[in-house]
Amino acid sequence: MVNIPVLDRKVLRDLKRLWAQVLAIALVMACGVMTLILAEGAYRSLSQTQEAYYDQYRFGHVFAQTVRAPTHLKQRIAAIDGVAAVEMRVVRSAILDIPQMAEPAAGMALSLPAGRTPAVNRLYLKSGRLPEGTRTNEVALDARFAKAHGLKPGDEFSASLNGKKLSLEITGIVLSPEFIYALGPGDLVPDDKRFAIFFMAETAMEGLFDMKNAGNDISLRLLRGACAPCVMEELDRLLKPYGGTGAYERKDQQSHAFLNAELTQLSSMAKVLPPTFLLVSAFLVNMILSRLIALEREQIGLLKACGYSSWSIAGHYAKLVSIIAVLGVGIGAVAGNYLGHLMTQMYAQYFSFPFLVFNKSPDLYLIAGVISLAAALGGALTSILKAARLPPAVAMRPPAPPRFRSFLSLKSKRLRIFSQLSTMGLRHLMHNPVRSLLTSLGVSFALALLVSALFLTNSMDHMINVAFNKAETADARLTLAEDKSPSVLGEIMRLPGVLKAEAFRQEPVILRSGAREKRVAITGRPTDATLSRILDTQERAIQMPKTGVMLPAHLANQLGVQPGQILDVELTRHNSVVKQVRVAGIITSYMGLSASMHIDALNALVPGGPRISDLAINIDATRMNDLYTAVKETPGLGGIAMQTLSRDKFRSLMDESLVSMLVAYISIAVIVAFGVIYNAARIQLSERGRELASLRVIGFSKQEVFHVILVEMAMIVLLAQPLGWLIGYGMAAGMIQGFASDLFRLPLVVLPSTYAIASFVILSASLLCALIIRRRVGKFDLIKVLKTRE
Repeated sequence: MVNIPVLDRKVLRDLKRLWAQVLAIALVMACGVMTLILAEGAYRSLSQTQEAYYDQYRFGHVFAQTVRAPTHLKQRIAAIDGVAAVEMRVVRSAILDIPQMAEPAAGMALSLPAGRTPAVNRLYLKSGRLPEGTRTNEVALDARFAKAHGLKPGDEFSASLNGKKLSLEITGIVLSPEFIYALGPGDLVPDDKRFAIFFMAETAMEGLFDMKNAGNDISLRLLRGACAPCVMEELDRLLKPYGGTGAYERKDQQSHAFLNAELTQLSSMAKVLPPTFLLVSAFLVNMILSRLIALEREQIGLLKACGYSSWSIAGHYAKLVSIIAVLGVGIGAVAGNYLGHLMTQMYAQYFSFPFLVFNKSPDLYLIAGVISLAAALGGALTSILKAARLPPAVAMRPPAPPRFRSFLSLKSKRLRIFSQLSTMGLRHLMHNPVRSLLTSLGVSFALALLVSALFLTNSMDHMINVAFNKAETADARLTLAEDKSPSVLGEIMRLPGVLKAEAFRQEPVILRSGAREKRVAITGRPTDATLSRILDTQERAIQMPKTGVMLPAHLANQLGVQPGQILDVELTRHNSVVKQVRVAGIITSYMGLSASMHIDALNALVPGGPRISDLAINIDATRMNDLYTAVKETPGLGGIAMQTLSRDKFRSLMDESLVSMLVAYISIAVIVAFGVIYNAARIQLSERGRELASLRVIGFSKQEVFHVILVEMAMIVLLAQPLGWLIGYGMAAGMIQGFASDLFRLPLVVLPSTYAIASFVILSASLLCALIIRRRVGKFDLIKVLKTRE
């Protein structure tokens, strides 16, 4: 038989007696451990996979585009100080005709060097082989597009490239570090069915696009410690005569920017949520241990009188707290590991990695355990020290009764609306103001969590409404393979099914205000545009002014400019000519950073005469298939983006992500609210057991006695409502700031229904807790309770 020390047996008895409170605290602590392991584990998985993938497949550090640069320029670029490798290639848009799919898919064709592996942006070959230099109809296809259509090596599809329709044979299925997150024209999220990346032999691309011994896309890898701005400055100087649009770093590359934004959000989640959960659990540990020590004063005195040292007593209670922490860490580790795998699978749907495995580093679990144990012991420290310092003689005597001042007198006129039992509940609440406030704060945190999760549906719906119902009302967007004269508008109007078309121009520029600069595009818009409109800061459609540039609020803040100020505009495709333009106003835009000008003003600003880049169109739904066929056959078109399909795809992916997140947040909020309220109510029962039993003895019913406890619980929960709404709104505002990027921004919209739903969930959890406490009140052993000493 195992001989268990006396104090350890007492720990086991305490755990058995307090199992419900211990479990409630452990679950709150588990939420903190879970979010830490989930967020930090997912962050490490993404960042380490990203780093390994980038390094092994030589992802570029600097990128640039030109109109047409000769290949002999590579030697001069490679000679720039700090450049490790250079790759020049041809990149062009395409329209694909996929079997069993009526609408045309957009595509991007990229050239592969003949007879060698690319020095930058190498491909991961999943199956098959890469195209051979002597074959002009072979392609290596992006794995996500191939999977969406069930394509494999040996299959064929048609593509329109520079006005020529070709039948292309798939030789290999590949992934590229350059397109981990690939967006098609006009899309908000990746659409694997309607946007393809494919690679062709260099000789084939040069012949198709008249780019013999030339390229229009340059990627560089830099030496460790190289000065990236210096390299970009020299690269821009070399490319300027060839229509260079300006070099940019990896951080501005679209795929990398989206991945980095996700990493930033995970990092913020790992830093903010776990400490909050652990603070709540530390408070709960402090509450339960303080009351336990108060009840066990006599036992502590007897133990010390029998020879147990203060350190032994302190160690005894520290063991109890440590077991709670270990239980919380165990539950949190299992839940975090499980949810981490689910999150990793979700990321695999968004990001194209050759592999992505949830990181289960032992140090992560060790860190979570140490932090949780430290939080629990920190919360219990004052109570443990109080027990250790308690002299035996003092401990054997009952504690001195607390001194209260008169706050709610039964004779007070203010209390005539309250019953005697309600007054008793309110008095106890006010006699422990700090504890009551902290308990209410714990409940309000659970409510705030719900508000900060539910508001995302409000913000997302509002953003979609603004983007697709107010700003972009067209049925589709046609992109031209290259800028054309305005006469092409008539040709587009003659396409079958086109009811209305409006022409726009996109011009890449660098906007400067003092030392601040931003690489963006200016969209040239007609005055009376109705298919693609600009919105003022109140989200009302306005006409495009004849002069000046309109800036999205996010871009204006980055440049630090106000309406009326002058901006320097560098025309990157036209020898970097710099012109000055007045800021005409601030507009609302939640996607991208595109500035806007009147198309006539933009045509006057840019050399080369009037041009258009893309068109917004409305379509006769009955002739949709005829239009699809015409688009596939029309030379000069770079792609078509169906606004309805883009919106539905975006909403579908967002709904899928939000549902998973809401389930997790609601579960966590219920656990936190229940843990806080249940522990507070159990401590009330412990402190007021004799008082409540006395009420039963003198004739009050079980329901009336429970009413005393219920009043205090209700006041704590009701006080938490406005506090939780306020904290939740603040958390929502912080999340909006954290989500904001040059690619994507959410408006801060929190509807009254969001507060109502969040409060309903918390009140429901509180009601469940009240029912459990009601059952305990009904099981009072009156004789046992009345025998206890005051």
